[in-house]
Amino acid sequence: MKIRDIRTHLLKAPLGDKRFYSSQAAFPARTSLLVEVIAEDGRVGWGEGGQWGPTEPPAAVIEQIFKPMLIGRSVHDVTRIWEELYGYTRDFARRGPYLEAQSALDVALWDLKGQDLGVPIHSLFGGAFRDSVPAYATGCYYRGADVHDEAAVLEALKKEAASYVEAGFSILKIKTGLWPVDKDAKRIAAVREAVGPDIALLSDANHAYRASDALRVGRILEEYGYLMFEEPVPPEDLDGYRRLRSSLNIAIAGGECEYTRWGFRDLIVGGTLDIVQPDISVAGGLSEFAKILALATAYNLMVLPHVWGSGIALAASLQALAIIPESPYRAFPLPFETEPIVEFDRNPNPLRDDLITTPFSLVDGRLPVPQKPGLGVEVNREVLKKYTT
Repeated sequence: MKIRDIRTHLLKAPLGDKRFYSSQAAFPARTSLLVEVIAEDGRVGWGEGGQWGPTEPPAAVIEQIFKPMLIGRSVHDVTRIWEELYGYTRDFARRGPYLEAQSALDVALWDLKGQDLGVPIHSLFGGAFRDSVPAYATGCYYRGADVHDEAAVLEALKKEAASYVEAGFSILKIKTGLWPVDKDAKRIAAVREAVGPDIALLSDANHAYRASDALRVGRILEEYGYLMFEEPVPPEDLDGYRRLRSSLNIAIAGGECEYTRWGFRDLIVGGTLDIVQPDISVAGGLSEFAKILALATAYNLMVLPHVWGSGIALAASLQALAIIPESPYRAFPLPFETEPIVEFDRNPNPLRDDLITTPFSLVDGRLPVPQKPGLGVEVNREVLKKYTT
């Protein structure tokens, strides 16, 4: 089955008064780049990129550079295509929009290959270890008309955290880093108070701190029984990561801003992380995810893909999470300790909830892995058109 055409779709869904903040920025809209790879027989494979900034640069890479190289190629040559594209652009594009473009194309090609063979993507990687994945709620961002109104934000934060427990989640991830450390300590405490002692809590700072401040926050997280501290320092600060990992009794996670097996090699061999978080739509697609997984498990590290984007990104991540073995193996899987968990963003996102014809929903605290051929999901063309810019 050969490639007949490739199309890009730049998407934007404004959030209006539902905007929210991480430590780095406001989110007034949800945006993404979808790529549509069309085979000779009319079947379509979908991939996603363009999540870390403007969608135009990776779209331009696909349209102007990669598309002419791929028309007429077999969709079964996914690995060869990945290596050829990377080799062609290595001198000037080992990170950033080129890799996002390549990630999107890679997922779309795996989607088509699975469809052509009549199997889900996880079968192409040797089979699934699970048909559903324990989910954790990513939420508890900074919200409100005035995100510096401490009393109002804390009260809303407690209600939000409790709502996730009521919805069936047993693991939650909150945001820190926008407020000063002493004020964020109140956020950390408020969520624990709202959900009680039996809910597993994780924290994500989006690289907001110097190592000294991150160490202060980490001590507070330890006090309230949090299990993971994600992106405590900027991704370039490998010494800061090592300092925190050696000083705190909490798992240090990161990698969503890293690319390819070579970038993750430096993080892993350098002893910076307990939990490795490649984003499939950014780091090189499913082809590269499999290589990062092999490297990480050789060092007995947990791999939890970072997930941010539309239903396409979530479907790709579920296919990837299905192929992760228990690490280390035990007779009974334990979510987060030995069994991987999937990030289920709970912020408003029509691109996630409306774009695919069968939205993902929680079943007994887990998200089912799609079992239809390829990614196992279909795009609603009317919704695609509605949010295309």
